[in-house]
This record gives sequence, structure tokens and C-alpha cells, in this order.
Amino acid sequence: MKISLKQKKLKSGRISLYLEFYKGSKFDNFGKEIHLREFEYLKLYLTLNPKTYEEKRINKENLELAENIFAIRKSEYVQGKYGIIDREKANISLYEYFDLLKEHRSSYLSNYGTWISVKRYIVQYFHPSTTLSEITIESIKGFKRFLDKEAFTKNGTPLKHGTKYSYFNRFRATIKQAYEEGYITNNKLLRIKSFEEKESQREFLTFEEVQSLANTDCKYNVLKRAFLFSCITGLRWSDIYKLSWNEVRDENNDHRIFFKQQKTDDLEYMYISKQARDLLGERDHTNPRVFVNLNYGSGTNSELLRWCMKAGITKHITFHCARHTAATLQLEYGADLYTVMKFLGHKDIRTTQIYAHIMDNKMKETANLLPTLNLEL
Repeated sequence: MKISLKQKKLKSGRISLYLEFYKGSKFDNFGKEIHLREFEYLKLYLTLNPKTYEEKRINKENLELAENIFAIRKSEYVQGKYGIIDREKANISLYEYFDLLKEHRSSYLSNYGTWISVKRYIVQYFHPSTTLSEITIESIKGFKRFLDKEAFTKNGTPLKHGTKYSYFNRFRATIKQAYEEGYITNNKLLRIKSFEEKESQREFLTFEEVQSLANTDCKYNVLKRAFLFSCITGLRWSDIYKLSWNEVRDENNDHRIFFKQQKTDDLEYMYISKQARDLLGERDHTNPRVFVNLNYGSGTNSELLRWCMKAGITKHITFHCARHTAATLQLEYGADLYTVMKFLGHKDIRTTQIYAHIMDNKMKETANLLPTLNLEL
């Protein structure tokens, strides 16, 4: 069972806090999957966009109280209060549990491919009979060393640092999920640290390059609209791909989107400009998706590169570069680092600081643009 603290916006405009007890799923006689959930409504509420000191104080107190209740329920669950602890749970194989989690977590193709790759290395290191109860600190550290020193790609090359970081984090997420659902009881397994995330080269577009793309035809108009929307808003591919019309709010002259981040599962809201709203197009009441026919695949990636080349851009651009572009443009045009952190949905400002380093490098380049003066002092 998984216990989660959830939020729901009410018609009154307030946000209700409640707990969800997810007990898995089953299939009915017609093969349809039915998710088993129970709820505990805490009768605690938040004010959306609090303005006064009192509203902010009450929001903070109610959220802290909800989180305390959440912690108590999780503790009760681990102690067996809900009758969920099943000794047979621990005997589920690592392979089987990872496959279940893979299907639940990877709702779009690019992420699915990553989980498939992680499974390939799990199979190489762990024996097929390994159960969750047999996972130890030593075996987790051993798998980390395996990825670092012994694992190779299909082409026979060692894994890049970013790949090792990504793969091991998914394995750690699997162990954490197994603990939260009661399959594993040793919380010390959660303390194994990941690889250090190295600062990587982040390709981005200048405003002039984005303008050039806007002026250039693209074979897939939906790809053009989605990419430019990401350049303006910073939304990830996964969130744009699944964006639905019921998440788009048009309120007088303001436009907002309320969405759950695919990566973090957090509920977010974002103001978007009129220009960004125009890229979404007219509201379609017959199809819930905003970017209809936007698909992930090699054809989409190839067309993105062709479109960039037609626009005179020789950088190696992927869809995620649009998110980097949005962040650097925000900083370039005067936004502070904290605002950009909230804009991108980062939890830690250290994640956002990479963009400040990019701007520092740009300023260093700008300092040397002027020709050398013939000085006579």
C-alpha cells in the first residue's frame, strides 16, 4: 500500500488536504484494470495564492498539521495497523517488482526506454531468484560499483557519468517505493547515496535563434508549437505531452495552467503569457489533449534537427534544450534565481544555479567583445 498526501482544488477556490491510501489494482471480468483507493479527508484547507499575513500563517499551520498526520499514518502502516503487511510480499522477486514499477512510472516512451535499460543491467547483476527481502546495503552498493566500473553499453563502451546517475537513481527509486509499500522494512537501504551529479554542458538557444525558429516552417506544426511553448514556459516534454485542456485556465486577462509534474508527481500551477496561450490554440471540447498528435520518436527528433538547420541553427538541439532556453532567457531578461527556481518547479536552488553559471560565462564572453583600445596613459 502507498499512502500519499494530496491536494484538491474546491469550487470555493480553497484547496482541500487529504490522504490517499492506494492498495494496488485488480482486473475485472472484462480485463479492465481497477485501482483500489481509499481516502481520509483531513478537513484542513489552504488558501490559493495567499496575500495577507494571516492567510499565509494559516496555510503554513494547516500544511504542517497535514504532514504530521501523514507521517503518523505511514508509521501506523509500517507497524501493521492497516493489516497490509504480508510476509509473502517480501518474497516477490526484484525482477517482478521492478517490472510492475516500470509500467506504473513510465507513462511516456522516452522514460519507458530508460526503465528498460535499467532492467537490462539489473538482470546482468542480480540473480533472477533475488527477492526484495534479500536486498542488502552491500548488494545496493555492489550494483552501484557495477554500473560505475563494469557495465557497458550495447556498443561496448563504458556508461557515461550522466547515464550511471540516471540508472542508479531509478534503482534507488525502486527500493524507496518498495519500502513505502511495505515490501521492504529496512529503512537503512534508503541511505545509499547516488553518484554525484556533475555539471554538464547544457545547450540552449538565444532569443534571436528562437525568433528564427518562429519564422521558419516545420513539417509538424504541432511540434513547432510545443517546442516554442517550452522555450517560453520551461515545461518539460513529459508535461507538455500530457497537457490537457482541463489544466488550462483562462481567467479574464490571465492565463494559467494547473498540472501535476510527471517527473516529481507534484501539483504545480504556472502563469503563462498571452503569447504562450496563443501557442496552445483554440480550446477543443472534443479532444482532451492540447497538443494532439504530438508523439515521441526518432521521426520527431529528426524533424526537430531539420527544422533547426532550416533556421540556420547548427547546435545539437533536443526538445529538452527548450527548457534550458526558457531558464537562460528568464535570467538574461532580469528574473532573479529564486523566481527561476519556482518557474522551473525545482525543489533545490542548487539545481537552478547551473543556469546562473551559464549566464556568468555569457557575461565573460561579452566582456571581451569590444575591440582593444590604443591606450596612452
